[in-house]
Amino acid sequence: MIARVDVIAGPVARQPHPSSAPKARVDGSGACAAGGAAPPGATRSECQLEGDRTALHSSEFRRALLLIVALLQTVSPGAQAPPRDHWPQWRGPARTGVLTSDESPATWPAELKKGWSVEIGEGYSSPVSGSGRVFVHARRDPEEVVSAIDLATGAIAWQRKYAAPIEKNPYAKQMAKGPYATPLLGGGRLYTLGTTAILSAWNPTTGALVWQRDFSSRIDTSKLFCGTAMSPLLTANGLIVHVGDDRGGTILALDPATGKDKWMTNLRGPGYASPIEITLAGVAQVVTMTTRSVIGVETASGRLLWEFPFDDEWNENIVTPVATADGVIVSGVRQGTRRLTVAKSGSAWSATAAWHTPDVAMYMSSPVLAGGTLYGHSSKRKGQFVAMDPETGKLLWGTEGRNATSASVVAAGNHLIFLTTEAQLIVTPVDAAAFHEVRRYTVAPSTIYAQPIVLRDRVIVRDASNLTQWTLR
Repeated sequence: MIARVDVIAGPVARQPHPSSAPKARVDGSGACAAGGAAPPGATRSECQLEGDRTALHSSEFRRALLLIVALLQTVSPGAQAPPRDHWPQWRGPARTGVLTSDESPATWPAELKKGWSVEIGEGYSSPVSGSGRVFVHARRDPEEVVSAIDLATGAIAWQRKYAAPIEKNPYAKQMAKGPYATPLLGGGRLYTLGTTAILSAWNPTTGALVWQRDFSSRIDTSKLFCGTAMSPLLTANGLIVHVGDDRGGTILALDPATGKDKWMTNLRGPGYASPIEITLAGVAQVVTMTTRSVIGVETASGRLLWEFPFDDEWNENIVTPVATADGVIVSGVRQGTRRLTVAKSGSAWSATAAWHTPDVAMYMSSPVLAGGTLYGHSSKRKGQFVAMDPETGKLLWGTEGRNATSASVVAAGNHLIFLTTEAQLIVTPVDAAAFHEVRRYTVAPSTIYAQPIVLRDRVIVRDASNLTQWTLR
């Protein structure tokens, strides 16, 4: 069934530029670190390394292995410089929250300059960008709205809306009705997945609807805190979506051009996390969080390869897994943080915990793996920024706390960016030894839950109802 799609006619006015810009709070030296990039983290490990078994148990060797994997995931021989506006999916170009130096701002000025600002409607879905436009999914109840915005001017290129009635969970009174999932820009199409699991493919140039699949009959939004929240994933084997609720779910691979099923597997319902694709033992697999577990599904067939229990009393499995050389790192607000080792013996797969750090518990914030160190935001101590050794689970440093309710984390070259719920954009060096804030900007008048777009010369943020561009020069 295809929902009726309406063209929203008429220009949408942009908010005028303010006369002043927010100034950064700067450290005592007044300087912001700049220079070469730290090696970024990995999400698609295809590195099959053999070596001395004794060396494999060495922390130094394994940290070096992580650095090698990170570089292999983000650097390809002869690769051209990425487009200046390339942010096509959840957590950026590589879906890791990690940017290379070519993709990152070189320096962070004392203040950001506010550019255009557009009212887009409510929601928590993060924006994406490409081909000179920014795309965002929002809600003007009872409809969901997809907007294409000119990156240079903030002018609305096109908007489309469709009916998406929702029965809201009575315990989630303070929350908006979504959408939550981040759009996906790839293969000449823009994909959106709404709160009630209406999946749409759009022509990003014209806004024409290419195809639509309505999975709303498979979920009961009145029983979910957030509705559908996983962000679609594009693989060589198809467009991956995971739909369902606490009663059960289905993970599907669809033909990106037509929306037709390529394979489907019934299993547990999705958590609120978004999947990644990694290759282990030569097998490409989609790794994601269900309501009560972490799973690996073969990308080519949909076959469930392995499952690791990850129970949460409210089914709040929200954090996107982070790939390592031999598995993933996962975290939860009541589970703490674990590294899982995934292995294959014959035709059987297994996932075991290499370490468990209960005192680092990530809630709505997904960590990044940069320079061989895991950086993130833990819900402990009323919200603290942390750095962990991914080999041992040891806490390398943690701030005193009360830093933020939550935060999106991006590793941009040799800087870490924490965009907090309280609309503070905090910049620090990538440093496993200590937390050192060098820049702080206020970037919105209301709360922020969406991931920012971080480009080489600008940052784009979504608050409760607006999309705003801030330039670095």
